[in-house]
Amino acid sequence: MKRGRGLTVLVGGVFCVAVISLYRMLELMQGAEPQGAEPQRRSDTPGQDLSRLQQKIDRLEGLLRNNNRLVATLREAVLQHKLWRTGRSGTNSSSDSAHSQAGTPPGCRVAEEMKDSADGIQLLNVYDLLPFDNPDGGAWKQGFEISYHGNEWEEQPLELFLVPHSHNDPGWLKTFDGYYHDQTQHILNNMVVKLNEDSRRKMIWAEISYFSKWWNDIDEQKRAMVKRLVKAGQLELVTGGWVMADEANSHYFALLDQLMEGHQWLQTHLGIKPSSGWAVDPFGHSPSMTYLLKGAGLSNMVIQRVHYTIKKHFARQQTLEFLWRQNWDSSSRSDITCHMMPFYSYDVPHTCGPNPAICCQFDFHRLPGGRVFCPWRIPPQPITEHNIKERALLLLDQYRQKSRLFRSPVLLVTLGDDFRYVESSEWDAQFNNYQKIFDYFEQHPELHIKARFGTLSDYFAALHRRLSAAGTTLPTLRGDFFTYADRDDHYWSGYFTSRPFYKRLDRTLESTLRATEILYSLTLAEMRRFHGDGHLVADFPAREHFQRLTAARQSLALFQHHDAVTGTARDPVVVDYGIKLFHAMLNLHQVLQSSAHWLILLDKNQYHYDQSQPFLKMDEVFSAHDALPQRTPLMLSEEPRSLIVFNPTEQHRSSVISIIVDSLDAHVADAETAQPVASQISAVWAEPSKMSTKAFQLSFIADLPPLALTVYHVTKAPAGSTPRARYTVHRHGKLATMQSEHFQVSHLQGSEVNTPLLLSNKHLRLWSSPETGLLQKLLLQTGLVQQVQIQFLWYGTRTRANQDKSGAYLFLPGEEGEQLYSPSEPPLVRVSRGPVFSDITSCFQHFTHTVRLYHLDGHAGKSLEISNVVDIRSEYNRELVMRLISNVASSNRFYSDLNGFQMQQRQFLKKLPLQANFYPMSSASFLQDSSSRLSLLSAQSQAVASLRPGELEVVLDRRLQQDDNRGLGQGVTDNKLTASLYNLLLEDRRGGAKEVGGASVEHLSMLAHLASLSLCHPPISMVASSDTKLPKLRPFLPLGSSLPCDIHLLNLRTLENPQEAGSPSQEVALLLHRKGFDCSSAPDPLPLCTWSVHEEVNLDDLFSPLRFRSVRRSGLTLLRDHDEPESDRRFTRLRPMEIEAFRVELD
Repeated sequence: MKRGRGLTVLVGGVFCVAVISLYRMLELMQGAEPQGAEPQRRSDTPGQDLSRLQQKIDRLEGLLRNNNRLVATLREAVLQHKLWRTGRSGTNSSSDSAHSQAGTPPGCRVAEEMKDSADGIQLLNVYDLLPFDNPDGGAWKQGFEISYHGNEWEEQPLELFLVPHSHNDPGWLKTFDGYYHDQTQHILNNMVVKLNEDSRRKMIWAEISYFSKWWNDIDEQKRAMVKRLVKAGQLELVTGGWVMADEANSHYFALLDQLMEGHQWLQTHLGIKPSSGWAVDPFGHSPSMTYLLKGAGLSNMVIQRVHYTIKKHFARQQTLEFLWRQNWDSSSRSDITCHMMPFYSYDVPHTCGPNPAICCQFDFHRLPGGRVFCPWRIPPQPITEHNIKERALLLLDQYRQKSRLFRSPVLLVTLGDDFRYVESSEWDAQFNNYQKIFDYFEQHPELHIKARFGTLSDYFAALHRRLSAAGTTLPTLRGDFFTYADRDDHYWSGYFTSRPFYKRLDRTLESTLRATEILYSLTLAEMRRFHGDGHLVADFPAREHFQRLTAARQSLALFQHHDAVTGTARDPVVVDYGIKLFHAMLNLHQVLQSSAHWLILLDKNQYHYDQSQPFLKMDEVFSAHDALPQRTPLMLSEEPRSLIVFNPTEQHRSSVISIIVDSLDAHVADAETAQPVASQISAVWAEPSKMSTKAFQLSFIADLPPLALTVYHVTKAPAGSTPRARYTVHRHGKLATMQSEHFQVSHLQGSEVNTPLLLSNKHLRLWSSPETGLLQKLLLQTGLVQQVQIQFLWYGTRTRANQDKSGAYLFLPGEEGEQLYSPSEPPLVRVSRGPVFSDITSCFQHFTHTVRLYHLDGHAGKSLEISNVVDIRSEYNRELVMRLISNVASSNRFYSDLNGFQMQQRQFLKKLPLQANFYPMSSASFLQDSSSRLSLLSAQSQAVASLRPGELEVVLDRRLQQDDNRGLGQGVTDNKLTASLYNLLLEDRRGGAKEVGGASVEHLSMLAHLASLSLCHPPISMVASSDTKLPKLRPFLPLGSSLPCDIHLLNLRTLENPQEAGSPSQEVALLLHRKGFDCSSAPDPLPLCTWSVHEEVNLDDLFSPLRFRSVRRSGLTLLRDHDEPESDRRFTRLRPMEIEAFRVELD
């Protein structure tokens, strides 16, 4: 009944607004002037009459559009209400489907269907099972003694593939360009020569960033040789990504984008598509990456950095090769064959077999006289006719022992390491000596081994052939491989947070790139429609902008490298990455400004591109690669300044837009309808207790249609006309002195000093400590009360002389554990209250912490915004942590996301050290019990843990003075003033989790998805030049309504013209992700977006009034070989959790 009454009120409200708007239209049609306009003189010229008439027509069109929007909103709300009510009723909509419930959104069904799919290996169960006791395994220190009888290969000979490789980090100890000039170009040049010398020689290569740079430097003759090697199967490009990406911190948008950048390059220049993945150096592995690889057409993959105890267990069970399946998938659609390398490293000593002292003797780059030697002090020997038998049998013994860890007689052994094969002599030493051993094996069939150089494709083809012949199937596995430990208690959870400034910049660039891709693609489509002949506007620099887009794609892609976004490169290399990200941001701003300029012009003939004096300028600007962005002050007068706001999301949203102005009073209105919008003026803080007297923050509530450019007019207003924030300041035990001539400032007095600070909006209330300003309690409108305290903590590191200490990779906290943050003096607490937002800011020595409530209707006002600005540059070997303490009865479980793509259950395990219980969080984490869920949504990646029931903590920054002995050779001391941003969402909950083989498959709620979307893709504001002769602007509204709540527009990416390199084609990559969402929390009121009860959706309906001239479903990286035939039918299947890619032409 309550919801029914709410719907009635909503319908009535929308109806009233519609009637009022229609009445205003009638006024306009009858010639009435807007309120406040000066009377027109009768002596106006005919030209002025026409101008007034044109203005009235424009406003009438705007009001009509607004009313269409209101009607669509009303229709969506009614449909949503019906869907949710029928969806909760459980009525069957068809007699032949047990799972098909009328109105049940498909995302809700995922977890239910998983109940019957608990087959295979669940990694959480493995963690429960293992003791993690790390006994000495002998020669294979982290493993066990391997034995065999010798007759195991008589029926099926051992089939060995030796795969040469060279792991080239695109930046680590040297910059990308430094490595390329010193090493990589020589490796690739030698590769062409040496592989051509003998057709039996093979090699694999992974990093397309390097390969493409080298390709640009070589001549056509060498390119033809490369193509011949690829065609002959001697050279295989594996994975095909721009980099070998990190799988902990990278967001799935960027993971897919770098994969697409590499695959598109391979298609254009070599005409190939990769089939095998190669990830031997990322520090832990995520199933999100395997999903993307499978969707991009890969069938097989190799991984290496997995916890040594897990490797040992899998080796004992002969499950080092498995079918990796998604947690949420009840079918085998997402399965990919995965080979886990069993030993410590991917270098030669740890790949031929379990004994590194023996394997090192077969790394012929370490022959006596060279720069590299074997640490076991037994050097390799050149293979001669005198020692061939002894050498071959010694190596064969290692091959046989390794083979016993697998179910098939096909064996993969790699031959390489970091930046190997730089010199011609190494190629000769490795290939010639191994070929002699292979020839010896061939001459002695009684040894039952066939050995040769190979590629990953060679190996996996033989593996599948043998498995099929034997009728053997590989086990399925679900879960992820975090957190990685390579030895002892050395857990690699430090890099989840290292260099947080650049992790935040990474995500800012990612959201800006996505926004720019979408707006650029829409601009080109609109230009072709405008001309009617498919041509673009002559003055619009489409080609130059496409090249700026491409450069930004490649900069973001490069930063996904597993020593870049991880924060594990040397200081000068980090600076190099930062400069590339900074330049990418500047490039994208140019494309955004120019595209928006053309789209909002009423008279397109007035468009003129001037790079030095753009018509639009960004409100938020970056001055340097290592500085936080700053807002540009807007000078106001009685003449309106045009502010253009782009909503890069597919959802209609209400957002608070803040700009800096020079006036205490400002009027904001929708430029099209002249309707004023709610606003407030707040202080700009020059120092914690000092307000600026020249700059003020103007915040207003913007109504933003999906993917739209909305124009607002900002003018100077009469004194005292704009609501101002009211301030309360307090410093416990000390009088906080603050004077302001412009704002009302009060102080806590008497009993107020000990009374919790209270903020509220129509959705929730929060109470904070008057002493610290930190959150203590939440109350929802529904009556749910939750104790939610925020604390800050320090972690130190180990202090004994011979102990390893925390560094860029490792988190090795001191024996004392966490220490509560104790400031030398109480913080200054500022409470701000206004009609648009209210907040509490606590100014501590090492950070400024703000909790903000927005006074917004709908879902946008239901979460708290938490922001921190951290500066720990004065500290020594310390890590700063923000902890949430609640009374959610979460037991030892919590959930963190994997790459922003899916949620993964975590368990606190007492048998593991503290640092092992920290996990990566790209965008979300939550705690829950049977009645509530507390979600922390994040705009940047960092480490997260739940060390006690009801607690959640995130590491904000780390400053560490020493190296952690993983090759970097330095600590992490280049800290910056670093911002972090979150939403905290408390929800009522009904129903329990769905159990899957001991693990529970959970998703974010619908409300959390929408909040995360807004958090990660904020509106982008641009300001028109202050010229008084401004052309007429109008909003750009490409979509008639929001996309369904659970369908995310991942990208709309213009593809390169295959006939003209560096130019845009008419084809666009349309990428849609259907989110899985949790149904135990029904948002009230319901969001305005709808969802379909069917998995099949109509693309024309989704994007109306946009139309597609052609649509082809394709693989996730849009390779033409993966295109399906074009169909006139615009219906397509979008399953929950799945990403679908389409090659489209916009009409």
